[in-house]
Amino acid sequence: MYRELGQLSVSQLFENATNFGPEREALFDRFSRMSYKDLWDHSISLASSLQNLGVNKGDKVAVCLPNWNEFVVIYLAVAHLGAVLVPFNTRYRTDEVEYILNNSEAKVAFFTKEFSGITHSEQFIQAKKTVKSLELLITVRYEEDGLLNYEKLLESGNWASFTPVQIHPAEDVLSILYTSGSTGAPKGAMLTHANIVKTGVISAEEMNCTADDVFLVAVPVFHVFGMVPSIISSIASCARMVLMDQYKPKETLEVVQAEGVTVKHGVPTMFILELNQPDFSKYDLSTLRTGIIAAAPCPVEIVKKIRTDMGCDIVVAYGLSETSPTLTMTKFDDNDLVRAETVGKALPGAEVKIVNEEREAVATGEVGEIACRSFGVMKGYYNMPDKTTEALDEAGWFYTGDLGTLDDEGYLRIVGRKKEMIIRGGYNIYPREIEEVFYTHPDVLEVAIVGLPDTVLGEVSCACIKLKPSVEMDEQSLIEFIRPRVADYKVPDKILIVDELPMTASGKIKKVALQDQLRNELKAELR
Repeated sequence: MYRELGQLSVSQLFENATNFGPEREALFDRFSRMSYKDLWDHSISLASSLQNLGVNKGDKVAVCLPNWNEFVVIYLAVAHLGAVLVPFNTRYRTDEVEYILNNSEAKVAFFTKEFSGITHSEQFIQAKKTVKSLELLITVRYEEDGLLNYEKLLESGNWASFTPVQIHPAEDVLSILYTSGSTGAPKGAMLTHANIVKTGVISAEEMNCTADDVFLVAVPVFHVFGMVPSIISSIASCARMVLMDQYKPKETLEVVQAEGVTVKHGVPTMFILELNQPDFSKYDLSTLRTGIIAAAPCPVEIVKKIRTDMGCDIVVAYGLSETSPTLTMTKFDDNDLVRAETVGKALPGAEVKIVNEEREAVATGEVGEIACRSFGVMKGYYNMPDKTTEALDEAGWFYTGDLGTLDDEGYLRIVGRKKEMIIRGGYNIYPREIEEVFYTHPDVLEVAIVGLPDTVLGEVSCACIKLKPSVEMDEQSLIEFIRPRVADYKVPDKILIVDELPMTASGKIKKVALQDQLRNELKAELR
């Protein structure tokens, strides 16, 4: 069944799930419950209204919403229209909003008044004055004079008047996802219907998902982790999804228990926070079956606890926005160590290789850049032909900018980002290797190691460590912990205990921002 689904457009995949069980619950966002038929009717009504407003195939539709049912309806309406979804991180500031609206040439924007302390209405109304392509502003869960409103568009839409659009899954772009530019401006990865559907379908198949599953969508829906292995995998399985608009560990445990969640994706920090809840043992998590953990290294102790204390047979995956995202995944029969130290093997139909600076394959076990070729690899970066040529070669290989190794069995280990590698006195230091050692310390919650300029050694390493709640420890004891475990040049030159680390919405530590912050704060100490 799964193989056939992989050939469909998102609209066809959704139609298949609706036909399978129109009255089955499709989603619950703790605001409203919707059946597959409700979701179908809403998405077609919205598509009809947008079509009447002149939104056509290929037009860009910006969406700045948290994990609400409206996001899913808009996502599906855009898919019916053959238009292109441009999701916005709800934490973006005005400059970022204007840059992406301009770069994507968005014609329509959906947004709410305010979320999590940011006034989105002001951002988009302001942006409309300078973004020439932007024609339609549509409010969600609030009304404003002179602007269109989501609810009213739903009411005025008439599914009978909707003109179906011909979609070519392998050619037609469904979404432009902007990657948070660690260097330079964000780049818009163009993902086709085929990229998104095939990846969502194969991810679901690898996790043995069925219509009986309940997906918890606590990762942001505007991120590829929420859009594909969460929403699309759930629809491919004819399952139901539960959306959480703000992640809180205690609430997550309550939702798992109340809704009978079976598939729970997340980043390691989420699972660590849940396992550390004082009343963790009181929750009934017996429905949990599996889920994907990704975006950061997960210590073996945590993998064990997720599987034993939570009863969740978690799989570890690796991918990027540009790969839709899932590229590799561990298997259910892999042990805890394999799940902690590797990100599994390439998915069926995907290829991974490790290359040197000349993009030639290196020997097994050697560190190099991870390159891949798969059904999920993007079409290219929107309006950035030079960046596309840099990242994608003529044979279809995508060069990730991540460093890793492959073993004899094809298991991939991530070493870190090429740009994050620290060269200290001529020695290469891969921050991730040292971070993983710190993660074995029982009192360490999060760690990030970055390079700082040094006139003698070129660069020195600095470890920023966030401790678990109510733990007291000094920097010296952390140095004593790491020293016997790694080569002397890998021991961080400086250790800082911090209250918080700068994070992206998807749960990754913003290392460039951290590096900039440390350069300023430690200016007097750097030589």
